[in-house]
Amino acid sequence: MRINRHPENPIVVPGKYDWRLATVFNPAVIKDNGKFYMIERTAGSLTPCKNVLGLLESEDGVHFTHVKDEPVVTPDMLGFPYGSVQDPRIVKIGDLFYMSFALRPCAMNYYPTGTGIPERSIPEYPDGWGEEEGHWLTRSILMSSRNLTDWEYVSTTTPLEINDRNNMLFPETIGGKYALLRRPEEYIGEAYGTEQAAIWISYSEDLKEWEEPSLLAKAENAWESKKIGASTPPIRTAHGWLLLYHGVDSDTVYRLGAMLLDLEDPSKVIARTKDFIMEPETYYEKFGYQIPNVIFPTGCVLDDGILHIYYGVTDTAIALATVPLSDMLEHLLGQTVL
Repeated sequence: MRINRHPENPIVVPGKYDWRLATVFNPAVIKDNGKFYMIERTAGSLTPCKNVLGLLESEDGVHFTHVKDEPVVTPDMLGFPYGSVQDPRIVKIGDLFYMSFALRPCAMNYYPTGTGIPERSIPEYPDGWGEEEGHWLTRSILMSSRNLTDWEYVSTTTPLEINDRNNMLFPETIGGKYALLRRPEEYIGEAYGTEQAAIWISYSEDLKEWEEPSLLAKAENAWESKKIGASTPPIRTAHGWLLLYHGVDSDTVYRLGAMLLDLEDPSKVIARTKDFIMEPETYYEKFGYQIPNVIFPTGCVLDDGILHIYYGVTDTAIALATVPLSDMLEHLLGQTVL
C-alpha cells in the first residue's frame, strides 16, 4: 500500500498572527457542508510554550485560510491563564461538533537543541500557579459547538491525578452510549495488563460521567515499543471502525499504524497492521523546531473514497497525505485477524 504525501507539504506553517508565530501542528480536521475545517494547535512562543487553538477553512482540503484572526479556544477560557491546550480531535454527532483535546494547567519552556528532544524548564508563574504537581499533569477536555467558533465546556474526560491524552470520540453512539478512546500514561504494570502506555476505551451515557476504561490495544512490535496511542477519530467502514494509531519506539521515532475495530463492539480488534504504514522520510518530517522524526496524525477525512490524513511534523508544521480507503482496507484485511 502506498500513502502519498502532498507535493505542497507542509501545507500549514507558522506565522501571520502573534499567537502562532513559533509553531503550528497536530490539527483536528472535519469536512462539513462541502468545506474542510481545521483546528490547529499553535503557539506564539516556545518560552513559555502556551498553546492555543485556531480555526481555518478550505475548499479543497489543501489550501487553508483562517476563519478568525484570534484563537477559538485558549486555556484562559477554561480558567488556566498560564496553561496549554493541545492536540485537538473533532467529530460531529447530530447537529453538534465535539472537540476533545489535552490540557496542561501550566505551560513549560522549550529550548530546541536541533539534535533531539528539546531541553525543558519550568517558568515561574505568579499566584501559586505551577507550585502543585497537578499543574504539570495533562488532563483531557471535551467541548461542543454548533458553528466551530463558539465552544462550550462539556466535561473533563480523565482523572486529574494522572496524565491522560489522545482522547477522542467515536462519531456516533454505539449501543446507546458514547465511546471514547484514551491513553492513560500511568496505567501500566501487571495490574493493567500492559508494560507501556496503551489505547483504552471508555463509555458514557451523557458525555459527562465516564465508565472505567478497558484496555483496547497495547504495543506489540519494536516500532511501537515505547508507547502507542489513538491518532485520528475512528471512521466507519463496511468492515469495521478504521482507527489510525501512532507508535513510538525506543529512539522516540513516531510512526503510523492502523487497525479495524468491530462495529458493534469496538473493544474488539478485528485486524491490525504488524508493520508501520508510514514513517518519517522527508526533511520536514525529520527536522524541525522541536522533536525530530515525528509524524503525528490527528485528523483524517474520508472524501470521495480517499482518506485525507492530516499530521503534525516535528511539532513544527502540518502536512497532508492521502490513500484510497479501498487500499487501506485491503491492506488491513490481509493482516492476520486477531
